[in-house]
Amino acid sequence: MTGTTPLPPAPAYGRRSITELLPSAAAAAGAPGLPNVLGLPSANRVCLVLVDGMGSQLLKRHAAHVPFLRSLLQADGGGQPRRLDSAFPSTTASSLASLGTGLPPGRHGMVGYDVLDPSQGKVVNQLGNWDRGVDPVAWQPHPTVFERISGSVPSHTVSLPRFESSSMTAAALRGTSFHGSAGLAGRIGAAVEILQKPGLVYFYLNEVDKAGHRHGIGSQEFLSALEEVDFTLRQLSTRLPQDTLVLVSADHGMVDVPRSGRIDFSAEPELVAGLRHTAGEPRMLHLHVERDHDPARVMDAWSSRFGDKIWLLSRHEAISGGYFGEVSPEVLPRIGDVLVLAREEVAFFDLRRVRPEALEMVGQHGSLTRAEREVPLLSFSATGPKAGSRKNSGGRRR
Repeated sequence: MTGTTPLPPAPAYGRRSITELLPSAAAAAGAPGLPNVLGLPSANRVCLVLVDGMGSQLLKRHAAHVPFLRSLLQADGGGQPRRLDSAFPSTTASSLASLGTGLPPGRHGMVGYDVLDPSQGKVVNQLGNWDRGVDPVAWQPHPTVFERISGSVPSHTVSLPRFESSSMTAAALRGTSFHGSAGLAGRIGAAVEILQKPGLVYFYLNEVDKAGHRHGIGSQEFLSALEEVDFTLRQLSTRLPQDTLVLVSADHGMVDVPRSGRIDFSAEPELVAGLRHTAGEPRMLHLHVERDHDPARVMDAWSSRFGDKIWLLSRHEAISGGYFGEVSPEVLPRIGDVLVLAREEVAFFDLRRVRPEALEMVGQHGSLTRAEREVPLLSFSATGPKAGSRKNSGGRRR
């Protein structure tokens, strides 16, 4: 590792990370053979609400806008952890894959937003429109938690309709009955309807992440998205049947990067010298070095240019430090020879392969700062009607 500022520790895989969340939730719902590492209380019905982008520090910063969530933050936690580590990198593809499989990125192989596919020799996307040459099930072949509990606990996903057939779902979240609704009221209603019977529901909300990327974490749009989440959870607390455990967490946090900190590193020859591929995300780059080029020269160039604004790791240092967890042989070449992690308010773009519009993104994540890596784990028991009651089952819009 280069630089004088100590690198934060690796995520607490196996103890206090997002990899333990879904297995613990499934075990709490009665699934046999899965460890309840997080010590969640047993319940006939479990609803796991995953709020994309809602880091712990963001909740603390904007507590005045989320009265229901604030009440959960202030309540007695009963010995449960209040924070989890996201996966590394602290990005949706890696963390949701760790959530869905219960495995660290070094096992499931989704080690970033953009990742090198060694078999094709090109960088492929892991979140949006996947490359046609990548089979999601072959790319991530391990059984998901939902597949492992099939036959013991009914599992359902409530999300946006477009995610039902996405490659991300096929790779990391396959094995549930999918219920899609574009509107928030429809998603709330679907969760309430499903949980009239025992089972496990994964409820995904992406509005906070979307607003943060586009407008920043201090914007009115971001605050409105947080308030909408707070409204959703308050609705669930009164409409879900009694004996429903509701868990609230996130896949990563977020920081704002000013326009001056969004850097097109491809315009600086010394930073791209000797590079074969660039991948990852703006705050956690994978740099793949040409076979005849020394990775140490790449690290020296980046260290000279950015100093303590970044952390630098070689692939060996990242693996030996446990940042990806245990790394399978087939995943090893997907990891860059050099990793560039943003420490300060900077983000790095290779405009040779991404559109210039990417520089307009305000909210960013991917690195190991506390704002990006720490996510909440909150819980409450629903106080709604008894299971099977149709009272208050109708939805309303805010």
